[in-house]
Amino acid sequence: MRNFVFKILVGGDGAVGKTTLLRKYVDGTFDESSIATVGVDFFIKQVVYENVGSCTLQIWDLGGQERFRHLLESFIMGAKGALLLFDLTRMPKIDNILNWVNIVRMHDFDLPILLVGTKLDLEDFIAVDDESAQSIKNAFNMIDYVKTSSKTGANVELVFDLIVEKLMEKSKY
Repeated sequence: MRNFVFKILVGGDGAVGKTTLLRKYVDGTFDESSIATVGVDFFIKQVVYENVGSCTLQIWDLGGQERFRHLLESFIMGAKGALLLFDLTRMPKIDNILNWVNIVRMHDFDLPILLVGTKLDLEDFIAVDDESAQSIKNAFNMIDYVKTSSKTGANVELVFDLIVEKLMEKSKY
């Protein structure tokens, strides 16, 4: 049984739900009152996959505010994959998506990115249809697109299973 260690970046604009998603995944809690992440926050989670081994996920929560962007370069070095989050209740600006893709792929042009739509539980306010999200995913050559809710927990585990599966596939070479 091997132990894999994967550094995963989590990027996206301020208030899209990055920290909330990570708290739900790492310790199962949901806190609506999250305060803005200043610079970078760090989470760690140990996951065991049958027949494969265990994974230590080092998850780097990148602050979404523009004023912290200059701090990010040194934190993204050595990343194996990234999650790019956007709020399903607001149409993401392509410029912002492009900025985040450029940030997380700064040191690795082929870094696997999973596109994640958040706040799926706010059904009456969803502003982004699947087709639009799929075209963003395709335009930036991302590995997949998943809609989540940190409140209900919908697809939160799936997001990490998908990115880890991709990273394990890549690390076989």
